[in-house]
Amino acid sequence: MDKLSKAQKDEFATSFAVLALYDGGAEVTSSQINALLEATGNTEVEAFYPIIFANFLSSPEKISELITTPGGAGGGGGGGGGGGGGDGAAEEEEEEEKEEEEEADIGGGMDMFGGDDGGDY
Repeated sequence: MDKLSKAQKDEFATSFAVLALYDGGAEVTSSQINALLEATGNTEVEAFYPIIFANFLSSPEKISELITTPGGAGGGGGGGGGGGGGDGAAEEEEEEEKEEEEEADIGGGMDMFGGDDGGDY
């Protein structure tokens, strides 16, 4: 916890307060979050965190969805290094079509082991 920034500590404290309220069946409001933060000695949390968290997580359904969704609140990783216009997707599709045609043009009677007649099957 020593390596966390103040903002990260504030976010964790607020998150844990929301989870405690949710687990206890209490209503999640900014005043409830503030009361819990004060009760746990987290009095230096920036005032906007409880407001933001209460507005976003106002219903138990939202909180349970956030808990149960895999990768729920993780930030999406950066996109690929896009760049050279929109031709890349079209080229990729053409290559895939060519590969599919080549795969489909194997011939009829070849089996998995290289025989021509398919064996006794």
